[in-house]
Amino acid sequence: MNTAKKAAARAGRGAFFSLRYQMMIVFCVVVALVLGLVWFISAQLLQPLYNRHIYQYLNTQVDRLAAMIEACDAPVSYRAFAFSDAVKNDEFWASVDEAARDGRLDFRNCCVDIADSTLRHVASSENVYPCLLHESAGDLFGGKITTKRDSDTITAFRQAVMANGSVRQIVGTSSGAQQMVVGKLAKNGEWGSYSVIISTTLTRVSEAAVVQGQLMPAIFVCMLALAVGVSWLLSRWLTRPLSELSGAAKKMADGDYSVRVRVPHSDEIGRLADEFNHMADQVSRSAQLQRELLANVSHDLRTPLTLIKGYAETVRDLTGDDAAKRTDQLNVIVDETDRLSGLVNSVMELSKVSSGTEQPQRVRFDMSQLCEEVAQRYEAVCAQNGCRLQLQADEPAMVSADPAMMERVLHNLLGNAMHHVGEDGVFILRVTPKEGCARVEVEDHGAGIAPEDLPYIFDRYYRSRSDAGKVGTGLGLSITKAILRGHGFRFGVDSTVGKGTTFWFEAADEAPGDAKHK
Repeated sequence: MNTAKKAAARAGRGAFFSLRYQMMIVFCVVVALVLGLVWFISAQLLQPLYNRHIYQYLNTQVDRLAAMIEACDAPVSYRAFAFSDAVKNDEFWASVDEAARDGRLDFRNCCVDIADSTLRHVASSENVYPCLLHESAGDLFGGKITTKRDSDTITAFRQAVMANGSVRQIVGTSSGAQQMVVGKLAKNGEWGSYSVIISTTLTRVSEAAVVQGQLMPAIFVCMLALAVGVSWLLSRWLTRPLSELSGAAKKMADGDYSVRVRVPHSDEIGRLADEFNHMADQVSRSAQLQRELLANVSHDLRTPLTLIKGYAETVRDLTGDDAAKRTDQLNVIVDETDRLSGLVNSVMELSKVSSGTEQPQRVRFDMSQLCEEVAQRYEAVCAQNGCRLQLQADEPAMVSADPAMMERVLHNLLGNAMHHVGEDGVFILRVTPKEGCARVEVEDHGAGIAPEDLPYIFDRYYRSRSDAGKVGTGLGLSITKAILRGHGFRFGVDSTVGKGTTFWFEAADEAPGDAKHK
């Protein structure tokens, strides 16, 4: 009971911390962080960034006007007497007006003041109301506006520019209006220095930031609610294929190898679903081969065991005194024991070469010579079965492989060909030297293999339809496949129904990693 409760608790925790809920949490956290960042920028950074932008704009205009004064090769103004008004250089100030008209100087929404070293007014332009520099006041709609060209405010700024070379300050009034003031000292050659000062009104960005900050909680709640809904739908859409894969994997673990999943898209999840289906096909086929293994091995074991038991009982009970019959029956027992031993040895050999327990011991040798030695051993067997083995290995073919394993491969392929020899009674062992390898072929002129059986012919315990009922376990070609793969050799089979089959492999003259070290 406690185990069941613990399992249910783990399942509950697993559901809460599933990928879907993790995606929802991450999505909502990201939305919250973005909203918090917007909130911080609105409340803390909006006004400083805005003021910086205004300063850069004013500073650019001040620099351009100061550069025109410094580039002038004549006095831009002069005073005939100490207390007289300034006399302007009409040509210079006409060029300033032209620069303002064509956009080189931008004095829109600005108040401009230019004064000489006496700290008195030389020229000005007022395109904003009120101009805090000149303390403009009056009835804006009535048209009666007064300005003080040499007000205390502008005089203080002129004095700061003359003393420090520049000025930057934000000034305001009791009504809450604010203006940014930027000034710079400009030298008119030997004729003196001028203070160039420009101001403009600052929008009440701080108040906008306060209003926006008051709206942010409501915006935050609405956006978070929207994020929860969107993340719920999005996570469901993204994790549904994974849930289907999980359910299919559980069914497969429970033994249902027919389960398959949809491949909705060609993205990563779609490729995962496709690979799962491919895995399911392989597992299903492996399960089928295992069932066939049990059936084949059970049959192959049952027959010799039944014969061994039957003849042993006969020898014990009936023919113990008849030497001739006893010898024949004991020979049957020995033959069946050899057959049983061969089956067990084949299963063990396949297990060793498939698992990698038995590694190839590579040496360099002549494959043509090895094929000649193996072919000689088939002379007596071929004579007994009325068939003939043709050896075509006239040229040396050097390879790097395990000779004992290659001998097993040749025996397996030749034994398979002998069981499928055609009406001409001929099967061929051929060795063809190639650049860097030797191609070995075993050819028969039998019934051939159907195209649908070719992809599976090297699988363990697999039997094509034409092999049904023949003696053997179907392990020979599987052992051959494992040995050749262990060596890294290419191999395959070519077959035409009604004409015969050719099994081939290409044994390299060097190990797969040797070429990299040369």
